[in-house]
Amino acid sequence: MRKFVAIVLALALVGGAAIAVKLRRDGNAGSKVNLSEPSTIVIERGPISLKVSSTGRVVSNLDVEIKCKASGEIITLPFDVSDHVAKGDLLLELDPIDEERSMRQAEVRLASSQAKLTRAKRSLSVAEETLRITKLEAAADLRSAEAHGKEMREKAERIARLLEKTYASPEEQESAEAAAVQAETALEKARLRVEELKVEEAKLELQRQDVVLAECDVETDKLSLENAQQRLKETKAYAPMSGIISDRMVQVGQIISSPTNNVGGGTALMTLSDLSRVFVLASVDESDIGRVAVGQPVAVTVDAFPDERFEGEVVRVATKGSEVSKVVTFEVKIEVFGRGKESLLPEMTADVEILIAESQDALLVPSGTVVGRGRHRFVLLPTAKGEEPKRIPVEVGVDNGITTEIIGDVSEGMELMLPPGDSTGRWTRGGEGPGGRPSGPPGGPPGGTSTGRMIRRLGR
Repeated sequence: MRKFVAIVLALALVGGAAIAVKLRRDGNAGSKVNLSEPSTIVIERGPISLKVSSTGRVVSNLDVEIKCKASGEIITLPFDVSDHVAKGDLLLELDPIDEERSMRQAEVRLASSQAKLTRAKRSLSVAEETLRITKLEAAADLRSAEAHGKEMREKAERIARLLEKTYASPEEQESAEAAAVQAETALEKARLRVEELKVEEAKLELQRQDVVLAECDVETDKLSLENAQQRLKETKAYAPMSGIISDRMVQVGQIISSPTNNVGGGTALMTLSDLSRVFVLASVDESDIGRVAVGQPVAVTVDAFPDERFEGEVVRVATKGSEVSKVVTFEVKIEVFGRGKESLLPEMTADVEILIAESQDALLVPSGTVVGRGRHRFVLLPTAKGEEPKRIPVEVGVDNGITTEIIGDVSEGMELMLPPGDSTGRWTRGGEGPGGRPSGPPGGPPGGTSTGRMIRRLGR
């Protein structure tokens, strides 16, 4: 029994293998395609365009992060997210009690320094007048002492001569000499008094410096008061421009820190966005960026409004690219124009199509029809069977990789031959590729377009 089962299994395996080989041979035979038969296409007339597709995000014209220079508790916050504000509107107010107290202290210090300055100026004025009078008195005393001393000296000398002639007594001579000495002493004191006044002049200069210092104190206190007044004003934050509140990060009652006194930059209050102009920042692959230029028209679509197309224009192409996961892209800034742009909100995902080139009335052939490179480009004109096809020189216009515009001695409806090897490529009868799939790369014209209908088999 076991032997019988083994024989049956062996026969089944051999039969299955034979059937599989037969089916494979039949399948391969059925899949063979006659590639020896050349294909032709018919030149058609129509529009063609070359576009670069990418994705990006919607951004506003300008985003301003609002901060308050002062610190304190928020007591007023009149606007919320999505509210429109005009330039100069009050956005936030802090409790001003601390800054008001600082301002009053600055006012008191300024009043005190101003009083000190006034006193210093008056003291200087009195000292200057006193010194002036003292100088006059000292000068008069010096002149008087000089005259009196001269007189006493002359008298003593006269009496000394009289004493020699016995016309005067020794007592008179001694008395006259003593008077002369006293007069000289008085003269010396008068001279010393004049020298002392020079010291007083130096002291007066010190008083003048005291006035200068008092004036500096007044200026310092004025600046302190201005700073205190400015800090009081800074407890209120106003809109620097008209726009929309796109984000708000604080609430009433929250205590915030000043960016001027905080190494962390202070507390961000809200973001004010200018949506008078709307832009899209798109990332374009490095293989396409060479064809993108400022001024090119752009079609913009967003998922929020799938049935609407917004018009735009390239306004900036980044000079430096950015690499992410070994993929290099360049940022392209696109401004959106026209009606409805206000529907686009910041950070929306946008699909963009940048129009590189277009032709509205072009002679079109499948891209594989044109042979050659550079300036030497031509198409093949079918001839009688067995003869070499005729080459017709052409220039290539717009080429989107699927359809090509040709310019030359050709016309609409003319039949051209595909180069050998292209007849079974992506262009086949009815515009379908292998397996019945629409020909062309993703993003190209759908299957069954006019370019697909160009293909015809010779001999049909």
